Amino acid sequence: MKKSDKCDKDCKCGCREGKECTCGCGDKDCKCGCREGKECTCGCGDKDCTCGCREGKECTCGCGDKDCKCGCREGKECTCGCGDKDCTCGCQEGKECTCGCGCRKGKKIVGAAMLSLGLVLAGFFPGYYYYHAKMDANSVVVKGLAEMDVKADLAIWNIKFVVTGDDVIKAQQDMEQQKNTVRNFLLKNNIKAEEISIGRLETNDLMASPYRSANDNGARFILTQNITVKSTDVDNIAAVLNKSGDLVAQGVIFNQDYGYPVSYLFTGLNDIKPQMLAEATKNAKEAAAEFAKNSGSKVGKIRHANQGVFSILPREQSAYASEMQEIEKKVRVVSTIEYWLE
Repeated sequence: MKKSDKCDKDCKCGCREGKECTCGCGDKDCKCGCREGKECTCGCGDKDCTCGCREGKECTCGCGDKDCKCGCREGKECTCGCGDKDCTCGCQEGKECTCGCGCRKGKKIVGAAMLSLGLVLAGFFPGYYYYHAKMDANSVVVKGLAEMDVKADLAIWNIKFVVTGDDVIKAQQDMEQQKNTVRNFLLKNNIKAEEISIGRLETNDLMASPYRSANDNGARFILTQNITVKSTDVDNIAAVLNKSGDLVAQGVIFNQDYGYPVSYLFTGLNDIKPQMLAEATKNAKEAAAEFAKNSGSKVGKIRHANQGVFSILPREQSAYASEMQEIEKKVRVVSTIEYWLE
């Protein structure tokens, strides 16, 4: 055969020049127009199956050291040295034969496992959500009330007084005298010096106001002084407040917009919170037990709880009562708790 007489297959054989090559492919007739010193790709249909072809030998399809004898026909299975496994060979050029990658028995087992898993999941999720939907319905929401009487533990007294006059120097001297009068009054009534705080002096010149009246012949200057008392002895502050008329008798003039001068505060809320929350929870559980009794069930664990807002109120409530003006107070909390019903 001449070199020009080539077949359609690209079938390169390690042949002698001028001879036909049956490239040892079993029953396949793989006649090649060969090039000297080349190997032959032996008629494996669509598979790209590189063969080390020797005359009279079967073709080892790129399986390296493995004894992988391929009857490589298109659409047929290949037993590639895999013992009794039924495996399909996808032979690619320069690579080993993929033996036992698509085992029929394995495919059946994997398919059955996947189908079983799908059936299990299909039954699990509806059942899971149905169970929780039913469980969510078996609960009750109740409120628990807790109240405690407390006493203010801090008093803040703002003493604001004024001096007027046409001479600012004279007005300032009068203000200094009244400041000393107020301070001495407080010290005399068992208020400690460290509990007294002197505020800044404020001066108002009425002639400097663009809105003054043309017929205003009153005092030109108004001086205002503020003294603040902070004490934990609230009873003493209340007693001294009742004596503040003594200051008026000594010429001290309180500011006309003075209002109620003392604020009584309770600062121990954090100390009583645990006790009150426990009481509120107990009351809530008693209320839940009544619901459970009527429905033929039992109260279970807490599902959700909201401690509620703590309110500080005057102990004796009336139309004009103000918590800040009362020494005796009441702390209240309403907790919202949801219990499981069993």
